[in-house]
Amino acid sequence: MERGRLGEIGRAELWRRWGAGETLSDISRVLGCSVATVAYELRQRGGFAPAPRRRAARQLRVGEREEVSRGLASACSLRQIARRLGRAPSTVSREVRRHGGRATYRAGEAEARAWARARRPKRCKLAVHGQLRALIARKLSSNWSPQQIAGWLRRRYPGQGSLQVSHETIYRSLFVQARGVLKRELLRHLRAGHRYRRGRRPTRVARQSLGPIPDAVSIRERPAEAEDRAVPGHWEGDLIAGRRNTHIATLVERQSRFLLLVKVPDRGAETVARALAAKIRRLPIELRRSLTWDRGSEMAEHRRFSLATDMQVYFCDPQSPWQRGSNENTNGLLRQYFPKGTDLAQHSQRHLDAVARQMNQRPRKTLGFQAPADAMAKVLR
Repeated sequence: MERGRLGEIGRAELWRRWGAGETLSDISRVLGCSVATVAYELRQRGGFAPAPRRRAARQLRVGEREEVSRGLASACSLRQIARRLGRAPSTVSREVRRHGGRATYRAGEAEARAWARARRPKRCKLAVHGQLRALIARKLSSNWSPQQIAGWLRRRYPGQGSLQVSHETIYRSLFVQARGVLKRELLRHLRAGHRYRRGRRPTRVARQSLGPIPDAVSIRERPAEAEDRAVPGHWEGDLIAGRRNTHIATLVERQSRFLLLVKVPDRGAETVARALAAKIRRLPIELRRSLTWDRGSEMAEHRRFSLATDMQVYFCDPQSPWQRGSNENTNGLLRQYFPKGTDLAQHSQRHLDAVARQMNQRPRKTLGFQAPADAMAKVLR
């Protein structure tokens, strides 16, 4: 394949590999083109593979057009050609007249013009329904994800088709700016900050610190009521890291996915235990049952924390972040507010509480697109 240029076959292979989760470098190497060429193709369509085109059943096939061309060259009448094809004479007559007449009709040219003329751009749903567009723009401005918006619309406006939309349609309207329905400025509210739809990516297991933890109690000893999320008050926790060895502690309640953020001056075990205990003691006693943490040495003073809160701490197995999956997922969402490589010490506890409040008001798919704040309110009632 000529470097820098992609034909129809090359484009099809690009989209197949992109959908399978291959990187830009891998795709460019296989296709023999530059990474910039692959990125350009992806940006042109917002990262969405083009839908395969289909021919309407009533349209002539390329083989039928060749038969028309041969019949005209043999001086056959249009009725004879139609009878041979099993088509109506009017169909053949319109075909010949539309593509130059008997003297200049060519099957290949007729086929190409038919495919080009068959394109019927359809206005997308957000361009047609202004109220839906305004609702989506407002929620995007509040840092809701397209999937959260789509789920919230289903709950908020059941049975109203004009106010229902899939999250993929929202992504298309953001990434394919040619649609002209959602402003490009809204892209900065997407958590990952991408400029086009990403392909699948293989799951990566996060490495965890394996510092010494005296008298650690394994997650395998955690009560069943915590495992099946049947009883509220069981929490998962971790630290998210920033520049200059700065950290924020995150706590997620397993049943409601309610989030608490705690400012910690440093990663020391005594400091972390003291800050977490001060936050947890503000909760009602029925919401203080257990805490599941990873293997980080910052929780080495877990006995001090348990004594202050009457909460047992359980520790995950090494390199097993999925054992506190609610917290791991929430930490990923929090990177929209606290990007990697930034100094987390600049954020006050008041700001952390505001971020947690906004997160708790965003609908979650795992809760049937109910907000964690609503789920927690039901628990407290």
